[in-house]
Amino acid sequence: MEIRWHGHSCFEISNDITIVTDPHDGRSIGIRQPNVMADLVLISHDHWDHNCARIVRGNPKVIDSDFSGTVKGARISSIGTFHDRSGGEKSGTNNAFLIDLDCTRFCHLGDLGHVPPEDKLAKMREVDVLFIPVGGVFTIGDKEAAKVARELRPKVCVPMHYRIGGLSMSIGRVDDFLGHFPEEQIIRVGNQVSFERDDLGGKMNIWVFSL
Repeated sequence: MEIRWHGHSCFEISNDITIVTDPHDGRSIGIRQPNVMADLVLISHDHWDHNCARIVRGNPKVIDSDFSGTVKGARISSIGTFHDRSGGEKSGTNNAFLIDLDCTRFCHLGDLGHVPPEDKLAKMREVDVLFIPVGGVFTIGDKEAAKVARELRPKVCVPMHYRIGGLSMSIGRVDDFLGHFPEEQIIRVGNQVSFERDDLGGKMNIWVFSL
């Protein structure tokens, strides 16, 4: 299994198939455009920095709304959430996605804007890899993200949607989120990591990707 980060909330998850999450066009947010080919694209919400499926090569199936089903061997389930703290009145709705691929469960929270209620959290638990926004302003910030991560207790927590060099959006730094956890839990993995599910330990680690 491989995970590669393309900046912001865009990840490439690959095994027998390739899944791309929340693709952006690069230019509009000041970073490099992803160079990706995929079988499946997941779009958490219809905002310009998350919905650029046209840049993904390979004629993938695009899921951008409520969904539950199996696509090319991957089990996909959406969980409806909000992009803000006011029930979607300000920024609309957001889909978190559960992805079951080769006995590994991923959860991509998209632009989650609030701490979900217990009934939603219950559906997100027992995941192996959690992708969580941490930069605030448009999503939950570092304190809320740390709370959600501790509630969900994934084997691996991957922060996303934070300030990096060149990004034209004024959002928080990943270090603000990392400051809520002991250093021994934090692993800087570079741009891409390969792993087997059995490699993931029982205690939550935080994988910090870079471009």
